Amino acid sequence: MAHPPVSVDLRPLEATDAPLLRAIREQPAVLAWWGPLEPDFPFEVDDEVRLTILADGQVAGMIQFGEEPDPDYRYATIDLFVDAALHGRGIGTAAIRAVLRELHETRGHHRVTIDPAADNATAIRVYERVGFRPVGVLHRSERDRSTGEWRDQLLMEWLADAPRADGY
Repeated sequence: MAHPPVSVDLRPLEATDAPLLRAIREQPAVLAWWGPLEPDFPFEVDDEVRLTILADGQVAGMIQFGEEPDPDYRYATIDLFVDAALHGRGIGTAAIRAVLRELHETRGHHRVTIDPAADNATAIRVYERVGFRPVGVLHRSERDRSTGEWRDQLLMEWLADAPRADGY
């Protein structure tokens, strides 16, 4: 059954978002990839920009990006999670496209990377849908904080000048 279209917006994190984002992060479908919560999540980092994903005006997840400022190596990285109850509705895809526009058009990045777990097929399909392409496998590069096991990540990149059907 098709879901009705969803309006997706991004905004800077607000203190009132924290309880909802923490609850989403603790959902089994999100926890499997993001691991246990840090005590001060979502405000524990200062080297990335974190934005709340709103779907029809309600908190639906979080997207973040980091930037390499050295002009000789300039690129950005992104990561995100979406409420499991909203998976399959295009919310993550819309959020990624919005961040890619910001990173490319406003912040001047020609290259953006993401590194999902190599066995996270659902996420990889979403990233491919918006134009990310596999670059290679980072073997045993991420510790699963729930199990302590090392897992592989798939390094993917989006290039501004790569041909895409929808631009972003």
